[in-house]
Amino acid sequence: MSISAKVVMDLRKRTGAGMMDCKKALKETNGDIDAAITYLREKGISKAAKKAGRVAAEGLIFAYVSEDYKKGALLEFNSETDFVAKNEDFDNFGKNAVKFIVENEIEDLEILKNTELEGTPFVEALTSLIATIGENLNVRRISFIKTDGFISSYIHMGGKIGVILDVEGEPTEENIIKTKDVAMHIAASKPECISEAE
Repeated sequence: MSISAKVVMDLRKRTGAGMMDCKKALKETNGDIDAAITYLREKGISKAAKKAGRVAAEGLIFAYVSEDYKKGALLEFNSETDFVAKNEDFDNFGKNAVKFIVENEIEDLEILKNTELEGTPFVEALTSLIATIGENLNVRRISFIKTDGFISSYIHMGGKIGVILDVEGEPTEENIIKTKDVAMHIAASKPECISEAE
């Protein structure tokens, strides 16, 4: 059966899968796009399962603070190589996930893994991204905070170090600038505790 380039491109847009994978999926399903999507999803799950044992030690830290500065989170999202950490899909997934954590006040990684991200189960969305990118990816840890004061955050070295602060006071422009400076200092000095007693 002949598969048109337009149908292949349509499937690619809908799934994010590679050109050859889309063409193969359409041949396997006699040109049925919905069946091809299911085929690709199943193949993606098996591909992701094969990659699951590989070490994902690179990646980035993402930060998000709510508009009212009352809630914020950091998320560490790992990949196998730093090259993949520069991928647009990887970046978008990290940004969407950390925003989702703040909006839904998710304090625990296991809770995150059992939620839906933009209508898709989180684990399924991650599996699909693994299949598309071709590397093992892992959300290693999250940190969510809520305050009566305000939240300030800072990402250093393009996402290699992340700092989030719970600050007493009001989120005035002057205070936000000051707390960013404090967060930069924290990133540079890597303190192991907050107070002398600790």
